[in-house]
Amino acid sequence: MDEFELIRRYFTRPARRAVLGVGDDCALIAPRPGYELALSTDMLVAGRHFLRDAEPEALGHKTLAVNLSDCAAVGAEPRYALLAGALPDANPDWLEAFSRGLFALADRYGVELIGGDTTRGPLTLCVTIVGEVPAGRALLRSGARPGDTVWVSGMLGTAAAGLAVLRGGLDLPEAESRQALDALQRPDPRVELGVALRGIAASAIDVSDGLVGDLGHILERSAAGAEIELSRLPCAGWLRARLEPAASRHLALHCLLAGGDDYELCFTAPPSQATRVLAAGSEAGVAVTPIGHIVEGAALAVLDEHGHALDLSGLRAFDHFGS
Repeated sequence: MDEFELIRRYFTRPARRAVLGVGDDCALIAPRPGYELALSTDMLVAGRHFLRDAEPEALGHKTLAVNLSDCAAVGAEPRYALLAGALPDANPDWLEAFSRGLFALADRYGVELIGGDTTRGPLTLCVTIVGEVPAGRALLRSGARPGDTVWVSGMLGTAAAGLAVLRGGLDLPEAESRQALDALQRPDPRVELGVALRGIAASAIDVSDGLVGDLGHILERSAAGAEIELSRLPCAGWLRARLEPAASRHLALHCLLAGGDDYELCFTAPPSQATRVLAAGSEAGVAVTPIGHIVEGAALAVLDEHGHALDLSGLRAFDHFGS
């Protein structure tokens, strides 16, 4: 099958909100009056961002989920997506499963696929997402102020543990292994929470490359520091238990602080907003946990159970250009 048949068969649907969708040189969209467009692009490369033998339906889900998470981080409602893909071959079974996973998540959030591109090449997937946010209401990284509480949604470290399982670096019982692999392969973007936090959170980011690195982006843009308490980080009980034995502590710390692929939200808010933050989490159906506070300066400290700062030098966020 050629490029155009592939697009028609697996990725073309009638336009609903778009003025013009798949089929022309450009798609046409008309944003709602009083709204700004929020745009983000993420590229996933086989062997770099996912394993080459990743299950295609789950990969379709994740390919879109990582972009929906960017929308969540700025409080935007996702509306449209463009998909570009380099494929080693046009395998009908793979394409059917991949598109099924992608469209299942797209339908959940009312996202229209309105265009893109395909070519033969090493497996690479790239989505551009277009969201809408009321003018002047977007959540930014630059709003954190000393005294703000630092919050995270959901649980941290589970997805990184799943990657460790796949790579043979962590042996888990079946139920825990399945939980970790589901978190890695089918992340749940916190779109509803991002929308609910508009007007409440002072700053926000999604945790895609690891808590230490991503919170560090907020601190850099806000010209502030932070103190985080390790004991308050929300995580699965089986992962917290691995913080105690010396043999497993480094891996557990890596999963919690630097493993990435969580796609949770890390955000800050003044202490006076705590009740509203908890209500936003309840409205969105996700737990939100205070884990520390913003301080003067520029340093990030993660405090252990004795109040001592951990050595973070060996815990680096995921580097897309690293070796």
